[in-house]
Amino acid sequence: MSQSFDEITAQLKRRHRKSARLKWLSMGALILAAAFLVVFITDMLIKGLPAFQQAQIKVEVSYSEQASEIPLAALEEDVRSLVSRGFLRLIPGRMEDNPQLLGTSPMQWVLADAQVDQYLKGHHSSLGASERATVERLAEQGRAELMFNTFFFTNGDSKLPEYAGIAAAALGTVLTMIVTMLASFPVGVMTAIYLEEFAPDNRLTQIIEININNLAAVPSILFGLLGLAIYINFFGVPRSSPLVGGLTLALGTLPVIIIATRTALRSVPDSIRQAAFAVGCSRWQVVKDHVLPLSLPGILTGSIIGLAQAMGETAPLIIVGMVAFIPDISASFTDAATVMPAQIFTWASEPDRAFVEKTAGGILVLLAVLITLNASAVWLRKKFERRW
Repeated sequence: MSQSFDEITAQLKRRHRKSARLKWLSMGALILAAAFLVVFITDMLIKGLPAFQQAQIKVEVSYSEQASEIPLAALEEDVRSLVSRGFLRLIPGRMEDNPQLLGTSPMQWVLADAQVDQYLKGHHSSLGASERATVERLAEQGRAELMFNTFFFTNGDSKLPEYAGIAAAALGTVLTMIVTMLASFPVGVMTAIYLEEFAPDNRLTQIIEININNLAAVPSILFGLLGLAIYINFFGVPRSSPLVGGLTLALGTLPVIIIATRTALRSVPDSIRQAAFAVGCSRWQVVKDHVLPLSLPGILTGSIIGLAQAMGETAPLIIVGMVAFIPDISASFTDAATVMPAQIFTWASEPDRAFVEKTAGGILVLLAVLITLNASAVWLRKKFERRW
């Protein structure tokens, strides 16, 4: 039955209205996602930027025999409660290392207590009225200031918020990622090459491919349980070490690298392979000299994305014990260590208000690293990408 012109026009109008609604819904979803991202980044900046500043006060430090036994005696009575306990603990060691300090009373900039830091930043502080008056007096005299917080980037973890830093966790992250890439990149690339270029298309190969794709969607905490059972309980790899953490993360990174490498290999035209076969190259020569170099940008891109994904993991590392309290920086693959996500998790559970900005500051540092890695992956793809 034929339709009239008016009926066809009405149908077209309904289709156009549906298309317009879909368009506006899609734009609305995009705007909503962008708004959430802006709110998140803004909140992290507001909370995290204060972590890059730390209060210091200029006081007279009297290095005496009494101060070597009672560090509080080195300070004037009205500023004793304002100075960080961490600095007081260093006084006997400084006098022991530098005997010439004995009998001197220099004016020094020293780290202030966390409550002084919070007060100068305008946050809630538990300082008493007399202590606040002293801080304000020192600030007016130019003896209490917020300075760049070098301790945040040079110290390990600490129970004192003013001394807590991310250096130990950052080094632990680097060591863990080195192990992850050394364990996952060669195995992942060679597995992808075999499946894509050499393996016959049979039932066994199809089962392997299905399982690799399924592994990419497995919750990461299961890889932590696998790492605990195999690496720690069976092989005896040191618990909480970058070695066991890297090997555990490699389990989750392998499927990502394999899938990315296979996609990169498929992007190379078959005409390249056929031309190489035509001049007498073996299959391995075709892969090694022609296919692999042309697919390398895609392989590197996928590997960097897999590394960035592994760097943000926390659950599997908690299972293998990489949430240890690490005050000292160690460059060993077998010593106890922690990583930046686990350090942020630990700070977030601390009740002290000063650790809130430490948590947000650590998130900002981690975000900066992850954005840099993803930007590097995009740059590599754009720079070396070839269109056939």
